[in-house]
Amino acid sequence: MSKPKVSPLLFFFGIVIIIAIATFLGPEEKALGSNVRIVYLHGAWVLTAEVAFILAGLIGALALIAHFIPAQAPREGTFYRWGEALGRTGIVFWVSYLPLSLWAMQSNWNGLFLAEPRFRLALTFAVVGVLLQLGLWIISNNLLTSAANLAFIIILRVIFATASNIMHPPPSPIFNSGNYTIITFFVALNLLTWLAAYFLTKIFLSLKSGTPVNS
Repeated sequence: MSKPKVSPLLFFFGIVIIIAIATFLGPEEKALGSNVRIVYLHGAWVLTAEVAFILAGLIGALALIAHFIPAQAPREGTFYRWGEALGRTGIVFWVSYLPLSLWAMQSNWNGLFLAEPRFRLALTFAVVGVLLQLGLWIISNNLLTSAANLAFIIILRVIFATASNIMHPPPSPIFNSGNYTIITFFVALNLLTWLAAYFLTKIFLSLKSGTPVNS
C-alpha cells in the first residue's frame, strides 16, 4: 500500500506561513527600522512574479519551437502545460504584490504615492495580465498561450526598463548596501518565495491535467 502524497496546496500555504514568520524576524535597517521588513517581502514577491513570467516566456518559446520540429514533438505538450501554469503563477504573485507595495509605502513614507510611475505601470500590467490569463484560459489554444506569455514578459521588461525611478532608485539598495546580513536574508527570502511559486505552479498543473492536487 503506497503512502498518500502530501498536497502541493499544503506545501504552498506552509511555505507562505514560513515566509511571513521569516519576514517578521528579518533584520532591521538603520533608516527604516523594522518597517524595512515589508520592503524585503514586497521585493521578493515581485521578483518571484518576474521569474515566473520569464520562465513562462522561455518555456513558451520552447513550446513554439517544438511545435515546428518533429523530433521535439513529444515534449511539446509538457512545455505547453508548464508555460501556461507558470504564467498563471506569475500573475498571482504580481497581483498580490500590489497590496504589499501599498503597505510598504504607507509604513515607510506615511502615505500612498499612487502616481509613482512604476506603481502605475505595475497596476496596469496587473489588469492586463489578469485579463490576458482569463482570455487564454477561455480560448485554450496552446500556440496562442505560449506566444502570449512570451510577448507579455518582453513587453513588461521593455516598458519597465524605460520607466522613471522615484521610489525604486537603481541600483538595488539591498544588494549595494554592503550589509551582508540583509543581503543574505533577502536572498533566502527570495528562495522561499520561489519555492512557494513552484508549488503554486504544481497546483495549476494538477488543475490543468484534471488530476487531484494531492495525487
